[in-house]
Amino acid sequence: MTYRETNRERLRDALVAAARDLTIGNGWDGVRMADVARAAGVSRQTVYNEFGDKSGLAEALAAREIDAFVADVRGALHRHGPDIRAAGRAAIGHTLLEAAGNPLIKAILTSARGSADELLPFLTTRSELLLAAATAVIGDWAGTHLPDHDPRVVAVAAESIVRLVVSHIVQPSQAPDRTADDLTDVLVRLLTP
Repeated sequence: MTYRETNRERLRDALVAAARDLTIGNGWDGVRMADVARAAGVSRQTVYNEFGDKSGLAEALAAREIDAFVADVRGALHRHGPDIRAAGRAAIGHTLLEAAGNPLIKAILTSARGSADELLPFLTTRSELLLAAATAVIGDWAGTHLPDHDPRVVAVAAESIVRLVVSHIVQPSQAPDRTADDLTDVLVRLLTP
Protein backbone atom coordinates (compact mmCIF):
# COMPACT_ATOMS: atom_id res chain seq x y z
CA MET A 1 0.00 0.00 0.00
CA THR A 2 1.38 3.41 -0.94
CA TYR A 3 1.74 6.31 1.44
CA ARG A 4 -1.19 8.06 -0.25
CA GLU A 5 -3.41 4.96 0.00
CA THR A 6 -2.48 4.54 3.66
CA ASN A 7 -3.39 8.15 4.41
CA ARG A 8 -6.68 7.83 2.54
CA GLU A 9 -7.53 4.69 4.48
CA ARG A 10 -6.75 6.48 7.76
CA LEU A 11 -8.94 9.38 6.70
CA ARG A 12 -11.85 7.06 5.83
CA ASP A 13 -11.41 5.25 9.16
CA ALA A 14 -11.47 8.55 11.05
CA LEU A 15 -14.56 9.75 9.20
CA VAL A 16 -16.44 6.48 9.69
CA ALA A 17 -15.44 6.42 13.39
CA ALA A 18 -16.68 9.99 13.78
CA ALA A 19 -19.95 9.12 12.03
CA ARG A 20 -20.35 6.09 14.28
CA ASP A 21 -19.81 8.13 17.45
CA LEU A 22 -22.19 10.85 16.30
CA THR A 23 -24.83 8.28 15.34
CA ILE A 24 -24.59 6.67 18.77
CA GLY A 25 -24.97 10.08 20.40
CA ASN A 26 -27.58 11.68 18.15
CA GLY A 27 -29.13 9.00 15.94
CA TRP A 28 -28.38 8.96 12.21
CA ASP A 29 -31.01 11.60 11.43
CA GLY A 30 -29.12 13.99 13.74
CA VAL A 31 -25.77 13.47 12.00
CA ARG A 32 -24.66 16.17 9.58
CA MET A 33 -21.70 15.95 7.22
CA ALA A 34 -20.34 19.15 8.82
CA ASP A 35 -20.47 17.46 12.24
CA VAL A 36 -18.55 14.45 10.92
CA ALA A 37 -15.96 16.76 9.39
CA ARG A 38 -15.58 18.75 12.61
CA ALA A 39 -15.24 15.59 14.71
CA ALA A 40 -12.57 14.21 12.36
CA GLY A 41 -10.75 17.54 12.05
CA VAL A 42 -11.25 17.98 8.30
CA SER A 43 -13.36 20.15 6.03
CA ARG A 44 -16.94 19.29 5.15
CA GLN A 45 -15.87 19.12 1.50
CA THR A 46 -13.39 16.37 2.42
CA VAL A 47 -16.24 14.26 3.76
CA TYR A 48 -18.24 14.84 0.58
CA ASN A 49 -15.19 14.06 -1.57
CA GLU A 50 -14.68 10.79 0.26
CA PHE A 51 -18.28 9.51 0.36
CA GLY A 52 -20.24 11.56 -2.16
CA ASP A 53 -23.17 12.21 0.14
CA LYS A 54 -24.68 11.14 3.44
CA SER A 55 -25.99 7.95 1.86
CA GLY A 56 -22.44 7.00 0.83
CA LEU A 57 -21.28 7.62 4.39
CA ALA A 58 -24.15 5.47 5.68
CA GLU A 59 -23.07 2.66 3.38
CA ALA A 60 -19.44 2.91 4.56
CA LEU A 61 -20.56 2.92 8.20
CA ALA A 62 -22.80 -0.11 7.68
CA ALA A 63 -20.06 -1.96 5.79
CA ARG A 64 -17.54 -1.34 8.58
CA GLU A 65 -19.94 -2.62 11.23
CA ILE A 66 -20.88 -5.65 9.13
CA ASP A 67 -17.20 -6.47 8.55
CA ALA A 68 -16.60 -6.53 12.30
CA PHE A 69 -19.59 -8.81 12.94
CA VAL A 70 -18.65 -11.14 10.09
CA ALA A 71 -15.06 -11.48 11.34
CA ASP A 72 -16.39 -12.49 14.76
CA VAL A 73 -18.82 -15.00 13.21
CA ARG A 74 -15.99 -16.51 11.16
CA GLY A 75 -13.91 -17.01 14.30
CA ALA A 76 -16.81 -18.49 16.26
CA LEU A 77 -17.65 -20.98 13.51
CA HIS A 78 -14.11 -22.17 12.87
CA ARG A 79 -13.28 -22.58 16.57
CA HIS A 80 -15.78 -25.45 16.66
CA GLY A 81 -14.74 -27.22 13.47
CA PRO A 82 -17.35 -29.57 11.99
CA ASP A 83 -19.62 -29.61 15.05
CA ILE A 84 -22.69 -27.96 13.51
CA ARG A 85 -24.46 -27.42 16.82
CA ALA A 86 -21.46 -25.97 18.67
CA ALA A 87 -20.30 -23.82 15.74
CA GLY A 88 -23.80 -22.56 14.95
CA ARG A 89 -24.59 -21.82 18.60
CA ALA A 90 -21.33 -19.94 19.06
CA ALA A 91 -21.83 -17.84 15.94
CA ILE A 92 -25.54 -17.15 16.43
CA GLY A 93 -25.19 -16.52 20.16
CA HIS A 94 -22.28 -14.16 19.67
CA THR A 95 -24.10 -12.22 16.98
CA LEU A 96 -27.30 -11.81 19.00
CA LEU A 97 -25.49 -10.85 22.20
CA GLU A 98 -23.20 -8.40 20.44
CA ALA A 99 -26.08 -6.84 18.55
CA ALA A 100 -28.10 -6.46 21.76
CA GLY A 101 -25.20 -4.61 23.38
CA ASN A 102 -23.92 -2.75 20.32
CA PRO A 103 -24.51 0.98 20.81
CA LEU A 104 -24.63 1.67 17.06
CA ILE A 105 -27.32 -0.94 16.44
CA LYS A 106 -29.28 0.40 19.41
CA ALA A 107 -29.00 3.91 17.98
CA ILE A 108 -30.13 2.70 14.55
CA LEU A 109 -33.12 0.82 15.90
CA THR A 110 -34.10 3.54 18.37
CA SER A 111 -33.76 6.46 15.97
CA ALA A 112 -35.46 4.58 13.14
CA ARG A 113 -38.71 4.18 15.00
CA GLY A 114 -40.94 6.86 13.53
CA SER A 115 -38.25 8.48 11.38
CA ALA A 116 -36.68 8.10 7.98
CA ASP A 117 -33.40 6.67 9.29
CA GLU A 118 -31.08 5.71 6.42
CA LEU A 119 -29.15 3.05 8.33
CA LEU A 120 -31.99 0.68 9.22
CA PRO A 121 -32.39 -0.54 5.61
CA PHE A 122 -28.86 -1.97 5.79
CA LEU A 123 -30.31 -4.44 8.31
CA THR A 124 -33.62 -4.91 6.52
CA THR A 125 -34.59 -3.96 2.97
CA ARG A 126 -31.07 -3.15 1.70
CA SER A 127 -29.33 -5.95 3.54
CA GLU A 128 -27.58 -7.44 0.48
CA LEU A 129 -24.16 -6.57 1.89
CA LEU A 130 -24.94 -8.21 5.21
CA LEU A 131 -26.57 -11.27 3.65
CA ALA A 132 -23.76 -11.80 1.16
CA ALA A 133 -20.99 -11.43 3.73
CA ALA A 134 -22.58 -13.57 6.44
CA THR A 135 -23.77 -16.25 4.03
CA ALA A 136 -20.31 -16.46 2.46
CA VAL A 137 -18.70 -16.98 5.88
CA ILE A 138 -21.06 -19.85 6.65
CA GLY A 139 -20.44 -21.31 3.19
CA ASP A 140 -16.67 -21.09 3.68
CA TRP A 141 -16.94 -22.80 7.06
CA ALA A 142 -19.12 -25.57 5.63
CA GLY A 143 -16.78 -25.99 2.66
CA THR A 144 -13.89 -26.55 5.05
CA HIS A 145 -15.61 -28.57 7.77
CA LEU A 146 -18.59 -30.16 6.01
CA PRO A 147 -17.18 -30.94 2.55
CA ASP A 148 -19.73 -33.70 1.87
CA HIS A 149 -22.69 -31.34 2.27
CA ASP A 150 -24.48 -30.16 -0.85
CA PRO A 151 -23.36 -26.54 -1.44
CA ARG A 152 -26.88 -25.56 -2.54
CA VAL A 153 -28.34 -26.84 0.74
CA VAL A 154 -25.63 -25.04 2.69
CA ALA A 155 -26.34 -21.80 0.79
CA VAL A 156 -30.08 -21.98 1.52
CA ALA A 157 -29.46 -22.89 5.17
CA ALA A 158 -26.94 -20.09 5.57
CA GLU A 159 -29.14 -17.41 4.03
CA SER A 160 -32.15 -18.62 6.02
CA ILE A 161 -30.30 -18.49 9.32
CA VAL A 162 -28.79 -15.09 8.58
CA ARG A 163 -32.25 -13.72 7.74
CA LEU A 164 -33.68 -15.18 10.95
CA VAL A 165 -30.86 -13.76 13.06
CA VAL A 166 -31.30 -10.30 11.51
CA SER A 167 -35.04 -10.50 12.14
CA HIS A 168 -34.40 -11.24 15.81
CA ILE A 169 -31.89 -8.38 16.03
CA VAL A 170 -34.41 -5.92 14.61
CA GLN A 171 -37.35 -7.22 16.63
CA PRO A 172 -36.31 -9.55 19.46
CA SER A 173 -39.00 -11.79 20.89
CA GLN A 174 -37.04 -13.32 23.77
CA ALA A 175 -33.63 -13.23 25.44
CA PRO A 176 -30.67 -13.58 23.04
CA ASP A 177 -29.50 -16.86 24.62
CA ARG A 178 -32.90 -18.47 24.18
CA THR A 179 -33.18 -17.23 20.61
CA ALA A 180 -29.68 -18.54 19.89
CA ASP A 181 -30.67 -21.97 21.19
CA ASP A 182 -33.80 -22.02 19.05
CA LEU A 183 -32.06 -20.82 15.89
CA THR A 184 -29.25 -23.32 16.44
CA ASP A 185 -31.85 -26.09 16.44
CA VAL A 186 -33.13 -24.78 13.09
CA LEU A 187 -29.60 -24.64 11.66
CA VAL A 188 -28.86 -28.20 12.78
CA ARG A 189 -32.06 -29.42 11.13
CA LEU A 190 -31.24 -27.58 7.92
CA LEU A 191 -27.70 -28.95 7.74
CA THR A 192 -28.20 -32.48 9.03
CA PRO A 193 -28.73 -34.92 6.15
